[in-house]
Amino acid sequence: MATGVPQYHRPAAGGVLPGVAPAPAGYDTVTVSVRHGLETVDILRLRRACGAVLQSVTGTTVSFLVPAGTVTGWHLPGSSCTPGAVVLPAADPRWVMPPAGAGALARPTDPWVLRSALCEAACTLTAGGLGPF
Repeated sequence: MATGVPQYHRPAAGGVLPGVAPAPAGYDTVTVSVRHGLETVDILRLRRACGAVLQSVTGTTVSFLVPAGTVTGWHLPGSSCTPGAVVLPAADPRWVMPPAGAGALARPTDPWVLRSALCEAACTLTAGGLGPF
């Protein structure tokens, strides 16, 4: 193993890295540019793996809800992960993928699947002449 090179490990069940205790409840937020985010949503929807997604008030970014604790192991250029998330009412128009179900609970996206979809979306956009972004 090379020294000085970050080593990435697949998160354990619940979307956090092994040895990292998740927060008791809530979400973290992974934010990307709107074009990158919407392409990622399409990929995740085809895989039936897309959780709740919000668009910013300005319409320039898209935020994916991920399980709390994801922020400690998130290192992906072109995105940012912040602890905590404000979950808006299900009827709010900023939802790209709104919460669904009887209780309208927001379902988080698995961070490992999200990371893969973000990378695939970046490759697709770059190949189409729409990146880097």
